[in-house]
Amino acid sequence: MAPTGTIHGVLLSDTFDLKTFYKLDFEGVHEDVRLLNPDEVEDPAAIRFAVCWLPGPDAFAPYPNLEMAMSVGAGVDDLLAHDGLSEDIAICRVRDPYQAELMAGFAAHEVLHLERDFPAYAADQAQATWNPRPLRPPHALKIAVLGHGSMGAAVTRALAVLGFSVSVACRRPPATPIEGVTYCTGENAISEAASGANVLINVLPLTPETHGILARPLFDKVAPGCWLIQIGRGEHLNEADFTAALEGGQLKGASLDVFATEPLPKEHAFWSDPRIRITPHIASDTTPHIVCEQALQSARDVLAGQRPSLAVDRAQGY
Repeated sequence: MAPTGTIHGVLLSDTFDLKTFYKLDFEGVHEDVRLLNPDEVEDPAAIRFAVCWLPGPDAFAPYPNLEMAMSVGAGVDDLLAHDGLSEDIAICRVRDPYQAELMAGFAAHEVLHLERDFPAYAADQAQATWNPRPLRPPHALKIAVLGHGSMGAAVTRALAVLGFSVSVACRRPPATPIEGVTYCTGENAISEAASGANVLINVLPLTPETHGILARPLFDKVAPGCWLIQIGRGEHLNEADFTAALEGGQLKGASLDVFATEPLPKEHAFWSDPRIRITPHIASDTTPHIVCEQALQSARDVLAGQRPSLAVDRAQGY
């Protein structure tokens, strides 16, 4: 029998207008699900689920009957670590099939931007200078991709199609490996994949094992002058070791899309470092219609008394 009644949820973010951006106003459209901003909630006890993006430390405190918290992004580390969410509250994430493609496009763009020396051509154009540079075959560039979930797999496919030499750190070999790609597994997979890399791309999930993984021991493995593309989670990066690697020449530069503190503070030294390309966490994003569909589905799972199909494994962290 289909569930009856209406389930109420709350939108929680300290930095983002979730209702407007993702069009999460279901009133008059889906009568069985209501999503409210905190200032619209009349009875906090009626709230049974939350849709979130970086909720504040006390965001969940007013809602004693919460059963599910859902991130609008692929990462849920902020929810897993949140003191306001007990173990019995299901944590869900959006699984957008387009996110991986968007991430792959960003990674490919950054690799090509670097490899084809487009910044130098932009400087030449500003000076009306005609200065072609010699090319090398794509296979001469060794790229390490850290992570082989949906994002890492898409990045790997895109780079392999372009002809680059790709090594991947993953838990286990894929069922259908890509010809020419090297898959590194086991305890030393990350360091093996990174060994001698000219480009290091991080697409790992954030877990206790990967927190701070982008640090001196890993930077010492890559080829001198390596370029880092950081599109995992901000907490993966040890900023002190990263800065030291830049100063020592082990890293030539980096494309940084994610940061431990977002937005990146205006006074942060990264803004003014010409060796760093900064983007505001836009390597990939969930599309609004997918967020709406999956928020509805998760809310209806809760209404039906079922474990949400988009719930993550708390032990694994994703």
